[in-house]
Amino acid sequence: MLALRCRPCLSPLFSGCITIRVSSFISFPFSPSPFLSYTPLRAMTKPPSAFDALMSGARAAFKKKSQPQPSASPRKRKSHDSTFSQNPSKLKPSESSSSAEAVQPLIKPQETAERKPPTKVGRMSSSSEVKTAELKKLVPLLKKKPSEFDPASAVSWEKGQPVPFLFLCLAFDMISKESGRIAITDIVCNMLRTVMHATPEDLVLVVYLSANRIAPAHAALELGLGDASISKALAEAYGRTEAWIKTQYQKKGDLGLVAKESRSSQSMMWKPDALTIRKVFNTFHLIAKESGKESQEKKKNHIKALLVAATDCEPQYLIRLLQVEITKLRIGYAEKTLLAALGQAAVYTEEHSKPPPEIQSPLEEASDIVKQVYSVLPDYDKIVSALLTEGLWMLPKTCKFTPGIPIGPMLSKATKGVSEILNKFQGVEFTCEYKYDGERAQIHYMEDGSVEIYSRNAERNTGKFPDVAAAVSRLKKTTVSSFILDCEIVAYDRAEHTILPFQKPFVLVVDQIKQFNGHALKLSSRARKNVALDNVKVDVCIFAFDLLYLNGQELLQENLRVRREHLYASFEEETGFLQFATTITSNDVEEIQKFLDKAVDESCEGLIIKTLNEDATYEPSKRSLNWLKLKKDYLDNVGDSLDLVPIAAFHGRGKRTGVYGAFLLACYDQNNEEYQSICKIGTGFSEEMLEERSSSLRSKVIPKPKAYYRYAETIHPDVWFEASEVWEVKAADLTISPVHRAAVGIVDSDKGISLRFPRLVRIRPDKDPEQALTSEEVAEMYNAQKHNQTNNQDDDDEEDD
Repeated sequence: MLALRCRPCLSPLFSGCITIRVSSFISFPFSPSPFLSYTPLRAMTKPPSAFDALMSGARAAFKKKSQPQPSASPRKRKSHDSTFSQNPSKLKPSESSSSAEAVQPLIKPQETAERKPPTKVGRMSSSSEVKTAELKKLVPLLKKKPSEFDPASAVSWEKGQPVPFLFLCLAFDMISKESGRIAITDIVCNMLRTVMHATPEDLVLVVYLSANRIAPAHAALELGLGDASISKALAEAYGRTEAWIKTQYQKKGDLGLVAKESRSSQSMMWKPDALTIRKVFNTFHLIAKESGKESQEKKKNHIKALLVAATDCEPQYLIRLLQVEITKLRIGYAEKTLLAALGQAAVYTEEHSKPPPEIQSPLEEASDIVKQVYSVLPDYDKIVSALLTEGLWMLPKTCKFTPGIPIGPMLSKATKGVSEILNKFQGVEFTCEYKYDGERAQIHYMEDGSVEIYSRNAERNTGKFPDVAAAVSRLKKTTVSSFILDCEIVAYDRAEHTILPFQKPFVLVVDQIKQFNGHALKLSSRARKNVALDNVKVDVCIFAFDLLYLNGQELLQENLRVRREHLYASFEEETGFLQFATTITSNDVEEIQKFLDKAVDESCEGLIIKTLNEDATYEPSKRSLNWLKLKKDYLDNVGDSLDLVPIAAFHGRGKRTGVYGAFLLACYDQNNEEYQSICKIGTGFSEEMLEERSSSLRSKVIPKPKAYYRYAETIHPDVWFEASEVWEVKAADLTISPVHRAAVGIVDSDKGISLRFPRLVRIRPDKDPEQALTSEEVAEMYNAQKHNQTNNQDDDDEEDD
């Protein structure tokens, strides 16, 4: 049964006519869009958006098609990337500016200029419209061994024309069905080679989308979309109800699959222009830049316009890409695979990237070069541009560490005691310094005097710490024109000259009152941006421990002794504002132990032990054996605390009724992009903390576990969560487990690793879920246990309730 309802149409394009609203999809000649779908009446009274203009173009196209056409004047072919089916110049300026094509693209101007007559390459369609069947026939060629692959054979579009978005989506789909690392790398390599061959100007866009990014991390460009807003756009684009979308999402656990199936069940009477990589990427930037009162409505319309034009598996990957701030693509490869494939693709493609004679393994060397360059310059725009113009082997010279672009911090590995440190650093001079309990920061001072402050996640924190920016500008010496400082920003009581415990002073409101030397100090939260100097509630001190860049010169390859000398010579210390990390250089067990005790007494976490001369370069984004951390409680339990992600919970009983009584925690496997269960935790929570965590996680409840959660079927939590928080946990030790799946296949072929007697230490708001402890690190910690026995018995009931 169809419920039909007639109303006077309020659209200015159809003044005085009648439209019919229907609750299901049927092909009627008066359909206002490619799909006959319900359009809210209130939306028709608003100025036309990009989506509305697209739909009005559909009406115009149908009307024109239904009228006899003079044979002497054929219609002019439309461009691939046209957002409007009508002339955008006829729209008002505010309307035409909402088009993705009106945005300044992130590619060179000539790349979007009037295109030259195309040169045929490979097997291509006979028209400008990308043919799905032809693409689906050619894309499987990407599975060939790179040495046997001809990029021209996989091209179905005209050379120099924008890369079809469907090409990328079909490649994603093929990758998702592979499990071998080499096979996946080969597909990604051949995909990039095809783009380099046919449309090199689109390479950087393909790389960004393949990395599930729209900009470098430090650019702070976010789509600002949640599942609710994406679901609403999906429902309106395909004529579904939001309730139906929600039900299907609960059943499938993948909003992308819901979009794909919704689209496949619809027929179209008018076909929009095919999506291109440029169109999708530029529209994503439009979405990210929308702001103001109507921003959510505008974002929704941008999404709808993309979904209406999407075909085949495009809706599935459009949705997954739009969920970038919620989840990843989940197709089975990590960013390091993309970097390796990019290097290999350059070796196969570029004439000027032929390896020098001294390089014996060019493919392996190429992968390492791209990874290394990305570690010091994590910006695909700069790397891809240099690769295309200067060549692969010149990347280390053309892509250098520079102020304004943060790098990943060097990290330390855990150790169990002073004797272990002496064994590892036998015959090597090393230094011990305080491990401060604050926020890791990278401070960039530019030649023009501007300052940028970045977190360990490359988030821009300049607006959060105006006092820090003022302090480094004031305390740098006059001979210093630019620098990049690695440091810890620590809450500090300047009246008592005391370091304050971390206790989340910068991010969350703390309801507790802490006592320091007889007076009370409330640790207030600090906003993430736009903090005024006169409104700072918690004073902070910069504890500087490394200098990575000075006066135009990169110092990463210098040893720590040299970097430290530059640090001491470049800044003036001022107690409570900027101080150098407290250090000693000694190989005496008793002296190091006393220094550790002193660090703990002064509210530090422990010590960091670093090599001074040998193997003492700075290694960005790497957890290195040349930096070891030693904490007081390492001596009595497992070597390090573990940063884990809550993915599920169990309802509390008794005193814990009304809150979650225990949680299922997981580590993160970078290679497979999945969360692997490691323990069930129920201790270490105060009543207030348990209520706080339960309240926070209730908003993250999902109907079913994600496809990328790995756990035993015998585990039956009451609720599942979206991976959103990181918790620091301590435990007695690690053990082989037939129940939990952490590091499965690394230490044991079919069993994982779990924690015995885990307890919560604190929440880590400074970390993202994908920065949690990795499965490889879990395996390393297990193997490093002093009393690890090869006959370690299985423990299938090791968790606290």
